[in-house]
Formats: sequence, C-alpha cells, structure tokens
Amino acid sequence: MNVHKLTEGAILLAVFIVILLMTLYIPVIGIVLNFFLALPFIIFSAKSDRKQIILFLAGALLFSFIVGGLAGMAFAFLYGLAGSVIGDFIREKKSRMSGFMAGSVAYLVGLVTLYIVSVVFFEINFFKDMLREFEQTFARSIDMVDLPSQYTKEELMQQFQSLLGVLETLIPSFFVLVSFIYVFIIELVSFPIASRFVKEIPKWKPFRELTLPRSLLWYYLIVLLISLFVRLEPGNYWYAVILNLSFILQFFMFIQGLSFIYYFFHAKKQSKAVPVLITVAVFVFPVFLLPLVRILGIIDLGFNLREKIKI
Repeated sequence: MNVHKLTEGAILLAVFIVILLMTLYIPVIGIVLNFFLALPFIIFSAKSDRKQIILFLAGALLFSFIVGGLAGMAFAFLYGLAGSVIGDFIREKKSRMSGFMAGSVAYLVGLVTLYIVSVVFFEINFFKDMLREFEQTFARSIDMVDLPSQYTKEELMQQFQSLLGVLETLIPSFFVLVSFIYVFIIELVSFPIASRFVKEIPKWKPFRELTLPRSLLWYYLIVLLISLFVRLEPGNYWYAVILNLSFILQFFMFIQGLSFIYYFFHAKKQSKAVPVLITVAVFVFPVFLLPLVRILGIIDLGFNLREKIKI
C-alpha cells in the first residue's frame, strides 16, 4: 500500500470515527448520521483492491472498539461490511441493482450476526424484550378502561398474545425488510457525496422501469397454495418458513404493483404528482389499498401489462 493510499485511508478512517462518535453520543443527530457511516467504506472500497478493503475494515473495527466500545464496534461491523461490498461492486462496474442487492445481503448478514451474538453471549434479545413490554403495556391499558360486555380481558389478552406470536415469527422478515430499506437510504444519502471522489457511480433506472423476476410470481403462488391447503400449526418450523416467505413475497408484489402505477401514469403523460399521491394514500389507508396494489403487481408480473400500454 503506497503513501497516497495510506493517507487516503487514514483520512477516511478519521471521518468514519467522527461520524461514529456523533452517532453514539448525540442522540438526535445520531439518528440521521448513522446512515452516513457506510460512506467512508464506499469511497475507499470503490478505489481499492480487496486486500486493502479488508485492512481498512479491520482498522475501523479496532479504532471503533477503542473509542466506542462494543457498540462502536457493532456499528463498524454492520455499516463497514455493507459499505465495503457496495464500494467493491462500484469498482467492479456492476449495475446499481446488483450493488444494492449485494449491499442489502451484506447488511442482513451483519444484522443477523449481531443479533445472534447479543442473544448467545450477552443474553440480550431486544425483540423479545420489546414484545414483552408491549404485552405489559397492553395489559395495563385494558385494566384502566371499561370494556364492552361482549369482550373480556382474558379474551383480549389471548388475541393480543396471538398477534405478538405472529410478530415474533416474522422476525426474519423484519431483518430482511430493514436491510433493504437501510441500504436504500444509505445509497440515497451517500452516492451524491461519493460521486465527488469516485468516478462512474452507477445510477438508478427510474422506479417505473423496475420489473422483478417473473419467477417470484411462481414462488408466491406455491407459497399461497401451501398456506391454503396444508395445515400448519403456530410454533411449527414450516409455519414460520411459510409465514415469512409469504410476507416477503407479498412485499415484492406490492413493489411491483407500485412500480406499474408509476409506469402507467408516465405512459399516459399524467403529472408525476398523481402516483406520488396514490403512494401516500396507500400508506394512509393500507387496509383497503395495499391489497389492491399487490394484486396489480401480481397481474403485471403474470400478464406483462406494460407491453399493452403504449408510451
């Protein structure tokens, strides 16, 4: 490693440590700044070979532990891993989607690793602690109100506990969604800055051009048929697998449907505000609109509706 590369690495490492310290010790600002933690890794990895990337990541882990303890090291591992993979894909001139998917998988690996370490070595399961807190809060709430005669506290508690059981089963899906959302935000805030230091930062195609692999539709139909015709008991391994696969695949169908809506209004030369307002409405009234968008995504994947719309 030459002097220029050492100097550049040292500067980027110092930038990372400053962002890390602000993330750890300035709570409000830290909520926003944590999305920039991957930026130094993206810039360094996009201009370095993999041996240098590993050395940079190791140095970040060491200094993060010195200044921030285990929490600092956890941040360095999580964002360093994702940022290094994203930067490596930029250096290899891979597509934006490839880098996004690889970065999301890297973030997911880091997230799951940290979760396992916290449970096994420190006996801290923040998901179960959070669900237990929800249960206690709900129990206190129903003790404070007068319930209608057709409901009993025991029945409401049983229903709420069933809901918590489903949420606990969906923890893997939560990890996946968080990984995709976080990496999307990381790239959104980091790439405009990284483009000042790295040439040929890949760009996203317009969201309206997003089309997921048609194979996802077959996976969705298979999972749907299994859930309809195979009796799966809560707590069973296959129940958890099918529930998580169904949740993730429904999310993908929703994204496909939303993309088609943007494509449709673009093809009809309508204002960009229309699909944006529809998107907002979906999140405001998810019970009514989310299934419709999901069905639209299924139809689009199955029958390729976009070919029937002239731009």
